Amino acid sequence: MIQAIVFFPLIGALIAGLLGRRIGDRPSELITSGLLVVAAILSWIVFLTSNFGGAAETAGEAAHGAEHALALAQSTKVEVMRWIASGDLDLRWVLRVDSLTAVMLVVVTTVSSLVHIYSIGYMHDDPSRPRFFAYLSLFTFAMLMLVTADNFLQMFFGWEGVGLASYLLIGFWFHKPSANAAAIKAFVVNRVGDFGFALGIFGAYMILGHLDFDGAFQAVEGAKGTMIHFLWGDWDALTVIALLLFLGAMGKSAQFLLHTWLPDAMEGPTPVSALIHAATMVTAGVFMVARLSPIFEASDVAMTVVLYVGAITAFFAATVGLVQNDIKRVIAYSTCSQLGYMFVALGAGAYSAGIYHLFTHAFFKALLFLGAGAVIHSMHHEQDMRKMGGIARTIPITYWMMIIGTLALTGVGIPGTPLGFAGFFSKDSIIEAAYAVGGYNGQFAFWSLVIAAMFTSFYSWRLIHLTFHGAPRASQEVMGHAHESPSVMLWPLYILGAGAVLSGVLFYNQFFADVNVIDGFFKGALVVDHEFIESAHAAPLWAKWSATIAMLIGFVTAWYMYIVRPGVPAQLASDFNTIYKFLLNKWYFDELYDLIFVKPAKAIGRFIWKFFDDWLIDQTIVEGLGRRVKDVTGWVVRLQSGYLYHYAFAMLIGVAALLTWAIASGGLLG
Repeated sequence: MIQAIVFFPLIGALIAGLLGRRIGDRPSELITSGLLVVAAILSWIVFLTSNFGGAAETAGEAAHGAEHALALAQSTKVEVMRWIASGDLDLRWVLRVDSLTAVMLVVVTTVSSLVHIYSIGYMHDDPSRPRFFAYLSLFTFAMLMLVTADNFLQMFFGWEGVGLASYLLIGFWFHKPSANAAAIKAFVVNRVGDFGFALGIFGAYMILGHLDFDGAFQAVEGAKGTMIHFLWGDWDALTVIALLLFLGAMGKSAQFLLHTWLPDAMEGPTPVSALIHAATMVTAGVFMVARLSPIFEASDVAMTVVLYVGAITAFFAATVGLVQNDIKRVIAYSTCSQLGYMFVALGAGAYSAGIYHLFTHAFFKALLFLGAGAVIHSMHHEQDMRKMGGIARTIPITYWMMIIGTLALTGVGIPGTPLGFAGFFSKDSIIEAAYAVGGYNGQFAFWSLVIAAMFTSFYSWRLIHLTFHGAPRASQEVMGHAHESPSVMLWPLYILGAGAVLSGVLFYNQFFADVNVIDGFFKGALVVDHEFIESAHAAPLWAKWSATIAMLIGFVTAWYMYIVRPGVPAQLASDFNTIYKFLLNKWYFDELYDLIFVKPAKAIGRFIWKFFDDWLIDQTIVEGLGRRVKDVTGWVVRLQSGYLYHYAFAMLIGVAALLTWAIASGGLLG
């Protein structure tokens, strides 16, 4: 079964990619989509059969109190082939299926299958549909290889595979210079993180002596206290390894400082945004840290760094989302912010809460992206919210699906009750975990997330008001042609909408409510700290209500500014122009990186071009020495007159010179 889940997308990619022109657009769409639907159904079977039943199966093995519970992961391993054999290294290609893998299989295949189906309608006019569906399926295969990896090298293969596929998908419309630039930017920024990830893998193999996860995890305890010389000094080896691995997660999951590629990636088709930048590739870093939780748990420094980077990212991205006008970019910065929440959970040690938010986020964020795609499709590919408005009655189904996604994203619910949308349960779990960290670190993370929750509510409802409410701001021609999307685009919205409503409440116990249930659910697939989760549950009532209050503040503010007093935003932008431009220009990170990295790189390249290539090679060597050689050969050629007496005269001169030298030499010797 697991082989079918993993390799069906690859089969679809090969058929559409190699035979797409022969079999046609429609067969390519149906084959790739059908194979993904089968993979999704099988993934749900694996998920439900592997995680329910025997909830306390490993709870008895788990230590309570301050000890972390890490039983040997109860996983199924399917060997595909013998991969690398070199000396003592005997590496097998193994598909690892445990509870953590099952969660990711459901997320990846469900969202991917729905995106495939949605794309049949969204891309119906594109002449390169087989290529598009081949790229989608290739990406899905690479992501499945990543989440089923049983060793570092196999994970790196999937890691780089999703990087390649994302480059192809972001730049799918390669005739647009902006799409090409965005694809290159995503690829280059991710290479920075991937370089650190590769160094982390090298360090893990050197210190732990294993590339397979189980062997590496068992060697962690014995490696504590080991020092490694890195850069300018000696450091704790496990801290260095964890931080290098996390650098890879920062790039892939668009965390602060390595986040700049994510908004530009919206240049790709909207289904790409839903697949890559809402539910799958950007969560690869979260999955990686959770999978390698035993290594991260061995370093308090690494855990603190993860916590701070996540908190800063959540706050930073939320501030930028406040003023963006492109509907897809608003959702993109929301993704960046929500990923920050996930990393805060991981840094706090509440790994199950981080995976919980990853799980629920996949449904409501994919819903928002695909809903935005339906809006763009209806508005003749217009993405600027300032040119929309008043279309709620024109596309009512899309409107209500977007409302459901917004309610889930903003965390609408009643604390202490089973009433709430998906994001309410998972986001509040993380905020409670941040509060439980305590001290300055915990307070910083807690308040960063609460403020980010308020900003998230504001810009999410701002999107709804600008897009659907008020008077139409589009031309009469555009409004006259605005229409609801076809059924093939709406059915994926219905399914994702159901997930946005139910995925939080249905799985709350398995991810956060009860430590014994969490142990039984994950069966040792990640670290579960019983005492910490209990302390998160014991957070005071005001802390548990803080996110809900922040959400209400953001909702009321957006309603007042864009419905009651629609002139207020422009006035505030004028009164606080410096802050407005600072946020509108995304804290000037692109300009800063352009100044620090891009311009110096161009200057170095220009110097090498002008000095080495142009002057040294072309002018000095090719045009200089080469020309001198040409001059010499030209004079030699002139000596070849073709007259026999010239050659005879030259021979006589030569013979005379030779005799003169012989006589002179003999005379001297005599």
